[in-house]
Amino acid sequence: MKTAHDLVAAAKARVHEVALADAEQAIRDADVLVDVREADEYAAGHLAGAQHISRGMLEFKFSANPALQPRDLKVVLYCKTSGRAALAAAALQDMGYTNVQSIAGGFDAWAAAGKPVSRPDTPSFE
Repeated sequence: MKTAHDLVAAAKARVHEVALADAEQAIRDADVLVDVREADEYAAGHLAGAQHISRGMLEFKFSANPALQPRDLKVVLYCKTSGRAALAAAALQDMGYTNVQSIAGGFDAWAAAGKPVSRPDTPSFE
């Protein structure tokens, strides 16, 4: 029986992971940057310009949104540490997307490197 770790390892073996050092350029070159974490993770902080599409809804959201349907779309994905993003990239490849990448180390590596993180403004009640 395969474990989640086995599935992530298999996905990582067939998808392109962008090194953190090259992530900013990959994001600039992308048509869409997608955060596949859960909504609460995204709300706590995310990469600027990222669309939130949780891993569980990815295939449905890409299928339903005409702007996301071109199979040559340049897609960069990330999650917390890169496991879910690798699974998401493999799923998109299975759907026929030809230019999909995930960020190695995910959001945690990005934030630990001191790269910019977008956070929602907290309302002031003064």
